[in-house]
Amino acid sequence: MAKRSAGLLIYRRGGGDIQVLLVHPGGPFWAKKDDGAWSIPKGLVDDDEDELAAARRETSEEIGITMDGPFTRLGDYKQPGGKIVIAWSVEADIEIDAAAIKSNTFTMEWPPRSGSMKEFPEVDRAGWFSLAEAEVKILQGQRPMLSDLVERLDRTTK
Repeated sequence: MAKRSAGLLIYRRGGGDIQVLLVHPGGPFWAKKDDGAWSIPKGLVDDDEDELAAARRETSEEIGITMDGPFTRLGDYKQPGGKIVIAWSVEADIEIDAAAIKSNTFTMEWPPRSGSMKEFPEVDRAGWFSLAEAEVKILQGQRPMLSDLVERLDRTTK
């Protein structure tokens, strides 16, 4: 069975535009990557865990903010590596200070084969992006979330 992750596509409206909140993964692998490296806040769903509860928990762990609904399920998105990401959208105009992100951490051997274990934040920064900017910044496997968000918002405003 494919691994499942759940996350939130947080958006806001301003001046007739939609912006989405994306996070940049921490750690040495992602340090010099920008375009095509950003993601929605998300993480693995624990066994027997409600998927929306997992999405809310992971968002809190990655950016230090507890999100309230209403939430709209966008869909299930198969990533190039086979993982399934279940995404919800939620509207929230929250201020994000990229320098003040309070992310959980992970430990890995760094540099490789050094025997030295180092701790890194799961998320090293976050930011608001227009949909056009987000198309460039977000991971390829998550790009369909953006068009699904626009489609849902178009349906609800007609």
